[in-house]
Amino acid sequence: MEKVLVIGSNSFSGASFVEFALRQGAKVFGTSRSLEPIDALLPYKWRDHSNFEFHQLDLNKDLTKINDLIQAERPAHIVNFAAQSMVGESWKTPEDWFMTNVVSTVKLHDVLRQCDFLKRYVHVSTPEVYGSCSGFVKEDFPFNPSTPYAVSRAAADMSLRTFHSAYNFPVITTRAANVYGPGQQLYRIIPRTILFVLLGKRLQLHGGGVSTRSFIHMADVSDATWRIMLNGSNGDTYHISTSEVVSIRELVERICNKLQVSFEDHVEMVGERIGKDSAYHLDSSKIRTELGWTDSVTLDQGLDECIAWVKENFESLKATNFDYIHKP
Repeated sequence: MEKVLVIGSNSFSGASFVEFALRQGAKVFGTSRSLEPIDALLPYKWRDHSNFEFHQLDLNKDLTKINDLIQAERPAHIVNFAAQSMVGESWKTPEDWFMTNVVSTVKLHDVLRQCDFLKRYVHVSTPEVYGSCSGFVKEDFPFNPSTPYAVSRAAADMSLRTFHSAYNFPVITTRAANVYGPGQQLYRIIPRTILFVLLGKRLQLHGGGVSTRSFIHMADVSDATWRIMLNGSNGDTYHISTSEVVSIRELVERICNKLQVSFEDHVEMVGERIGKDSAYHLDSSKIRTELGWTDSVTLDQGLDECIAWVKENFESLKATNFDYIHKP
């Protein structure tokens, strides 16, 4: 049985990947700094998860305990989803983003490079490192980060390049387009829009929603991450994305249409966030060619799934906090 450690297993991406790995027959260990949230926000809780073991461990405070777990279980593969995220909020206390995403993350890497049993370390990064760009960019596109969050992620990515070069550290980096799907945190645009419409609340749309993104279903991202973990090339980076691009406004309009409500009645236009990138679109031809991956869930199908998930879990979701709560 394949042993996989998922760091950041309470995150939407992490919990979704745990669920996918369990379906592949893996034995999965997960770590996150917070206790597990409600079941509606943990996709692996929606199926048999007897082969999953959760440990509440903080990357900033519990590195020794994380290392103890790694040495005890000796996982062949480690996938790291843990990061201080939220782009706009990173301007308020940037030191918190640099502590988690750079200092603590590099300390983790220095521990992992000494694990001779480790076959593959998958570092989940972000296209934010590229800054705003036009057209579909490939994996070698130069970094041009425009926020403290993006700078912190770029710094860790560059550090890993040196680790691979100096130590032959078996790292692969992934950068996915905007992920979504059932189970996503409520402060993200798709579940937030659905929930606000159902609650009769007005959604704030920053900058009029003119920025464009490519949204990709988390099921497709988990499939890609699994393929990369097993068969990707060490030292490489892989983009995970679709070719469909929509503006944030168009996305919200599409959700409103599906819920049969008026966009104008449920949305309030507000100012743009500082440093927000107008566009980043990823060329994913590399993973398609090398690993035979393809996206299978259309945006319309995915939005229907998200709407059904919110409606099915409406009572528990409306009782949770809708907003991002910062934890240093």
